Amino acid sequence: MENMSSLNEHLRQLEEQLLKPEIRTASADIEKLLADDFFEFGSSGNVWYKKDCIGENGISVREMTFHDFHIHPLSTDVVLTTYRVEDKTRMQHTLRSSIWKFNDGRWQIFFHQGTRTKS
Repeated sequence: MENMSSLNEHLRQLEEQLLKPEIRTASADIEKLLADDFFEFGSSGNVWYKKDCIGENGISVREMTFHDFHIHPLSTDVVLTTYRVEDKTRMQHTLRSSIWKFNDGRWQIFFHQGTRTKS
């Protein structure tokens, strides 16, 4: 596993990429970041799978800001990330968590969950 500081920065950058409109609408980029068995429990209450995120429109585009990012290593090749997002498009705040796995020489997101909060 990378040293904690560089791993923290690397996973932070990957999570931030997933919030960018140019990444969210690019199937090839999403394909690389999401593990084949990816699934998500969305803040909407819906369950999403990788196949739902790849395609003509990609993932919905929103204006979001990201803060309070932390990593929690679960093993040498699995890390839980936690952070907060302010979704300015939908005027809501969420707590976010993701499980990242190191697959074939790169980190890929395996699971994600968003939970609405008041702020």
